[in-house]
Amino acid sequence: MSNSVDFSKPQRQSLTGILVMFVNKKKKSVRAFWPILLLWLVKFETLNKLVVFGSVAGFLIVIGFFSYLQYWFFTFYIDEETNEFVIQQGVLKKTKITMQLHKIQQVNINQSLIQRLVNVHKLEIDTAGSDKKEGSISAISHELALILKERLIDYSEINPTSENTINESESEPTAFVKIGILSLIKIGFTSNYVKSFALILVVFSTILENVRQINVADEYVENQIHTLDALPVLTSALVFIAIIIVLVLVVNLGRTLLKYFDFTIQKSHQSIVLTYGLLATKNILLNPNKEKKKKITQNYLQKKLDVTTIGVRQASSDATKQTEKDKIEVPGCSQNESNAILKLLFSKLPEKGILHLPNWRKLGVNTFFLWMVPIAIATLLNWNNAFFNWKEFALYAIIFSVFAGVLLWFSFKNYKLYVSNDFIIKQNGAWDIDTTIIEPYKIQAIQTQQFAWQKITDIGSVTMSTAGGTVSFTTANYTEIKKLINYWLYQIESSDKNWM
Repeated sequence: MSNSVDFSKPQRQSLTGILVMFVNKKKKSVRAFWPILLLWLVKFETLNKLVVFGSVAGFLIVIGFFSYLQYWFFTFYIDEETNEFVIQQGVLKKTKITMQLHKIQQVNINQSLIQRLVNVHKLEIDTAGSDKKEGSISAISHELALILKERLIDYSEINPTSENTINESESEPTAFVKIGILSLIKIGFTSNYVKSFALILVVFSTILENVRQINVADEYVENQIHTLDALPVLTSALVFIAIIIVLVLVVNLGRTLLKYFDFTIQKSHQSIVLTYGLLATKNILLNPNKEKKKKITQNYLQKKLDVTTIGVRQASSDATKQTEKDKIEVPGCSQNESNAILKLLFSKLPEKGILHLPNWRKLGVNTFFLWMVPIAIATLLNWNNAFFNWKEFALYAIIFSVFAGVLLWFSFKNYKLYVSNDFIIKQNGAWDIDTTIIEPYKIQAIQTQQFAWQKITDIGSVTMSTAGGTVSFTTANYTEIKKLINYWLYQIESSDKNWM
């Protein structure tokens, strides 16, 4: 297939995609009718086998017929007169989805396990301001998907009156960065502790609840509990903590390898191509000019291991309603790889510029709300030894105070704002240090805030809104903030660059 595909004429999906539609409809049907299916399984021995198998066969035939109709009535094309991408679909209820080409923010190519088996891909199209995928094509060949996504992303740069072809040397992706297995292992062992810990707790609680409901296992469980009771308390606690740590590390590593396996960054035309995934592969095409906010995340261990994660926020018409579909991550970058990616996204490496620090009162306010208030509430709730005796309460309070104190201090120490001519860089975090980077000309709105009691000490806050989200800096010198705002407004008004 050549790049001269005429997308002005309606195109259909790959014929083998009928199988994908069949499997998807069967999954939805199983989820919808699972109580009936469960009842059939329980009462299988008493049911008429001919009726059961006949019903299943008839059900599958109906699903197959509707899958074919879904394939036949699904078409997509580019309307060159209105500069719109159009998807028409629906069997009984006809639906027409139109997307203006200049508003298309991202085109992703994904592949599930069933799609991989029949050698088709899913193409998803996002537009700025949408909370979900604006449109999708479930079964398309990889070659056609690549041509179409290039056409959709770079359509404005192509002369509509020409033959609508892309230079082969420009469209052919060239290798840029490849994240190796070792880097993924490093990032897997040093991130997402909270999510993994929560997942493990849910699994443990579910297993424990199920075990308790099994009378046969009561005696065994009781014996195991007595065995644990016989162990020293400290030893039991250390064993439990060790098990949790190992499980967290394993879960983190497994999740990272499954999601980001074979992560490759390529340059194609004027865009960036991201390809990754083990079981379900993703192929994402990004336009650097449309990425609005970049964030670098790195903790102490990752810094020592020379790995970091770069996050990119897509443009949205409502900066206050950012969703996961707007966020793209590049994990396991070394310092050199991170600098190369940032140069590609910004055209040059961002410099930090002048440092601005928060007022020490920020530490005091956070200490009050995050340490003093919880301790006071816990003391009131435990006033009559409702939960712990006072010796146990004092021990837990000391542990909490040390933990909270460390977090509060490092959060305050790492809270910084750097301002240069071309960049605004905010740094924050206690363990995971987030570095958010925006360009002043892409600011859409600026909001300041100063409470009455802050006027005496000349402190206040500023919030900058972009199409990719907001960046706030609080409890800072208000006089300096106003000077920065005047400078940023000047840059916005004098810049001839397009923020979208």
